[in-house]
Amino acid sequence: MKYVLPFLLFAVINIPTSSSIAQSDSDTDGVRMAVEDYVLGFYKGEADRIRRSIREDVVKYGFYMPRNKTEYEGSPMSFDEMIAYCDRVKERNRQTPDDAPREIEILDVLDKTAVAKLTATWGVDYLHLAKYDDKWMIVHVLWQSHPPKS
Repeated sequence: MKYVLPFLLFAVINIPTSSSIAQSDSDTDGVRMAVEDYVLGFYKGEADRIRRSIREDVVKYGFYMPRNKTEYEGSPMSFDEMIAYCDRVKERNRQTPDDAPREIEILDVLDKTAVAKLTATWGVDYLHLAKYDDKWMIVHVLWQSHPPKS
């Protein structure tokens, strides 16, 4: 008995992706400003930048490699802990140098939601943002420290 497999034909349909749907420059600028406030808040110890760019109900979780260990550990950080961190940076005068990395990539911007990637001294953050009352705010952060060098 012979089996005949039907051939499947695939059609390529060009559907615009969300990143190809034009958003206003002000939306992209708003997302970038929120991410800038986030990173500079931590770098400079400026808690007001955190307050204006991050929702108080933010969910932030990250993975870091402790010194002298070979396994990542996870760590949540609340809004209040972010503010306290910034306050300690300022109190101890431990600001990050102006030339520290802060590469921001806007991955996608829709009319109410956006995604950005930040590469900073501590590692890489993936940020979800939402627009509330015409203001872009960070609502989720998932980060990881830089992988160990081999």
